[in-house]
Amino acid sequence: QVQLVESGGGLVQAGGSLRLSCATSRRTYSNYGMGWFRQAPGAEREFVVAIRWSAGTTYYADSVKGRFTISRDNAKNTVYLQMNSLKPEDTAVYYCASTLGLSGSYYYTLPPSYKYWGQGTQVTVSS
Repeated sequence: QVQLVESGGGLVQAGGSLRLSCATSRRTYSNYGMGWFRQAPGAEREFVVAIRWSAGTTYYADSVKGRFTISRDNAKNTVYLQMNSLKPEDTAVYYCASTLGLSGSYYYTLPPSYKYWGQGTQVTVSS
């Protein structure tokens, strides 16, 4: 069983920054990928960003491009989400998730492509 442990959520004013962390208990194989999703109350789970672990290839939702940055630390098996210029509409529970063997960028944006999920961390951006 793979465990994903998120941290770093909180309350921030619009324009502020937060950094989320997701530590995985799984060894990171060459075709391993991790993603961040978010879910606001009453809304569906939404893709935010993903990374192919080995190559470092990243995929961003248009809504966060230029504001959010995903990165990884191989030694710590941890992925980070740096969120800058936060907006009230970024308010949601943020989840990290892990996957293996995806062959195309499109599949990284789909929640069913991910087998393991973290417990979620709340991000609230006040106006």
